[in-house]
Amino acid sequence: MKEVINSNWSTGSTSADIVIGLMLITAVMILCVAILMLKVIKFYVKESVNPTPFATPEEKERRRLEQEALQVIKDKKPSIWTKLMQLKPLEEEKNMVMEHKFDGIAELNNPTPAWFMILFYGTIIFAIGYLLTYDVLGFGKSQEEEYIAEIEQAAESKVAFLANPANVKNAVNENNMEQSKDEAVIKNGASLFANRCTPCHGEHAEGLVGPNLTDEYWLHGGKAKDVFKTIKYGVPEKGMIAWEKSLSAQQISDLTNYVLSLQGTKPAGAKAPQGNKE
Repeated sequence: MKEVINSNWSTGSTSADIVIGLMLITAVMILCVAILMLKVIKFYVKESVNPTPFATPEEKERRRLEQEALQVIKDKKPSIWTKLMQLKPLEEEKNMVMEHKFDGIAELNNPTPAWFMILFYGTIIFAIGYLLTYDVLGFGKSQEEEYIAEIEQAAESKVAFLANPANVKNAVNENNMEQSKDEAVIKNGASLFANRCTPCHGEHAEGLVGPNLTDEYWLHGGKAKDVFKTIKYGVPEKGMIAWEKSLSAQQISDLTNYVLSLQGTKPAGAKAPQGNKE
């Protein structure tokens, strides 16, 4: 029989689990009722031995005033910010008035907060350390020395950048620009010109709002460096934008070579010459 019972428990019969659960709930409820009854009995015994008299209206009013006074004290409790900054509320000002007065103005005994004094003396210590490090002992670099060091570092970085073959093409600028007649360069420049320059200079650079780019006359110089500079920085006062923000140095170089390759093409409807002949 024992084996049969153990077998039922081990198999986890659903009915048995429900019965056990109900028994546990019932036990908890009985325990709660017992605790409640115990409190009732203790209260009854206490009131039987020392009965509490009913409060009169005067006593109720006194208790109400006491509760309001406690609430006021609670509301005046300093905030965390006030504690951190060591601020004194205005209500305490009358307690800080000193005997010394001048011209009707009273002096308050309100010392500087500790955090401010720590910060103040900290700046003095830092200043002394800074003076010794940079101006007396010479352990650190002055601003001028740091500037020179950064310039030298930038020059070294520039040399290293130009030493990389992948960066040589992007290193071209208005100071080292040289004209190229390479067909691939001209073709790439023609593509850039068609997408960006034709609205002002015409499909064949004959000139529309902008000047004719196929003749010998130039408003801002016709040398390779001049054309590169004009494309790169634009001519804002005449409406030409600076292409350096949207084109790479190599793209500006290709565009420059294409513009120079247009010399003498004499397209139909060419605009009258502008600028100086070069």
